[in-house]
Amino acid sequence: MLAYRHAFHAGNHADVLKHIVLVALLRHLNLKDKGWRFVDTHAGAGDYRLDGAQAAKRGEYRHGIGRLWQRSDAPPAAADYLRLVRQLNPDGALRRCPGSPWLAQALRRPQDELRLFELHPTDHAALQRAMAGARGVQVTRADGFAALRSQLPPPTRRGLVLLDPSYEGHRDYPQVVAAVRDALRRFADGTYMVWYPLVLKPGAAAMVQRLKTAAPQGWLHATLTVQPLDAQGFGLAGSGVFVLSPPYTLHATLQALLPWLTAALAQFDGAAWALEQHAV
Repeated sequence: MLAYRHAFHAGNHADVLKHIVLVALLRHLNLKDKGWRFVDTHAGAGDYRLDGAQAAKRGEYRHGIGRLWQRSDAPPAAADYLRLVRQLNPDGALRRCPGSPWLAQALRRPQDELRLFELHPTDHAALQRAMAGARGVQVTRADGFAALRSQLPPPTRRGLVLLDPSYEGHRDYPQVVAAVRDALRRFADGTYMVWYPLVLKPGAAAMVQRLKTAAPQGWLHATLTVQPLDAQGFGLAGSGVFVLSPPYTLHATLQALLPWLTAALAQFDGAAWALEQHAV
């Protein structure tokens, strides 16, 4: 939705979970020399100022990346993510937070490709500036759901697709399922990562169940809850990540990560995590 601006939420607890998993998936792809294609259907602005008016208005990053910034006891997956965030803040002060395009660009090798889609005109322009001159990177102002089919299969038959719409409207949940199913028909060997919010809105549970039935090569599902669900339907209690065709190492990585991350980001006594998988 064009009203949504991720800058207000950049660096929050949901970003932390999403980006740690994303970095782990990209690291796994880099274990082989053969190039890969990363497709981001809702790419945003690339990276975000945390000392700007939008992020400061809500201050959500203070309960996300802000809580991890000075930690020295992070498990490997979180420590890897924090190293990348520190690359964006070389003076040691937390002023910027990477989005998924920035992280993918930081981990991309010369043989790899980025295909980044963003519909919001302001964020698209910012993303273009952030990626200006980068070879192997295409930034397009388009609906990522519709554009995805043109990107699959990648020439190397290796790829990762990230689908993380705003979910401000109910249509995003069935659109994610439809996009994944269509993508799998074109590129069954790819890895697909779906992020979604834990809020009191219909659609998420049904989406997850449909994704489970759509995964031909297994799936992994992780959730992190850090604050109570608001009875009025406002606020972000936590988030979930669903990965189709996950690497075999991801379950152990998240099993080591999630208890630590829950304790670090908890905003109430009932904070919790969950992890399930179906391997083929």
